[in-house]
Amino acid sequence: MTFTLQCGTSPMLVSMPHIGIDIPLDLQSSFVPHALDVEDTDWHLARLYDFLPAMGASVLQPRYSRYVIDLNRPPDDTPMYPGAANTELCPTHFFSGDALYKPGREPSPLEVQRRRTAYWQPYHDALATELARIRAIHGFALLWDAHSIRSHIPWLFEGKLPDLNIGTANGEAAATAIAIAVAGKINGFTHVINGRFKGGYITRHYGQPAQNIHAIQLEKCQSLYMHETPPFAYDEALASKLQPTLERMVKASLQAANDLYD
Repeated sequence: MTFTLQCGTSPMLVSMPHIGIDIPLDLQSSFVPHALDVEDTDWHLARLYDFLPAMGASVLQPRYSRYVIDLNRPPDDTPMYPGAANTELCPTHFFSGDALYKPGREPSPLEVQRRRTAYWQPYHDALATELARIRAIHGFALLWDAHSIRSHIPWLFEGKLPDLNIGTANGEAAATAIAIAVAGKINGFTHVINGRFKGGYITRHYGQPAQNIHAIQLEKCQSLYMHETPPFAYDEALASKLQPTLERMVKASLQAANDLYD
């Protein structure tokens, strides 16, 4: 199975497209050895969001690393942020800008298509089906796309990223009231709405407020809850300071969505 889906009872689906760490054995020899450490993973999100089952949220998680295929990129590989550094549908570079593959071993167009069929499509079929199921039951659906990233990545952005980065595709993927409610629960952390990270393909494609589906992305600095250097360990002391705020943010998004349809 290329993903796991836990179906909940609430109107919320949480997608974690970059937490996978597996690289198929038949692909491993094409990567540089360092790639097998999968350093650009969104580490420990399932643990950080361990309050989701009690909320009744559905949770979708992939098995395979974003180095195999990036589930948050368009199937046609259109750049998400024109004019800025972008990762591809099948990434060929680390976030440092260094090459992921040995010379001449980068995926061919045919291999990209194979991976899209084998890994990307099943995840998105599950995502779309679960959103449809939720909307059929509740009249609307709320998609929370969960991410994390190192706080300093010069190849992708200048300086330090704000602690918490809320994205709604400039308001096109979710009602403004939802983003405002989420930001209103932040205390003690820096944040921005629709800054460098406005939401990737998942937020932009599935967020359709006119169809009663709202999508919001949260990109958080990994320095808030873990060590950003190998072995990328979870830091319980740090996480315990972030997690209550994160839980309030998620609950606020669901309450705001519920309020729209009461």
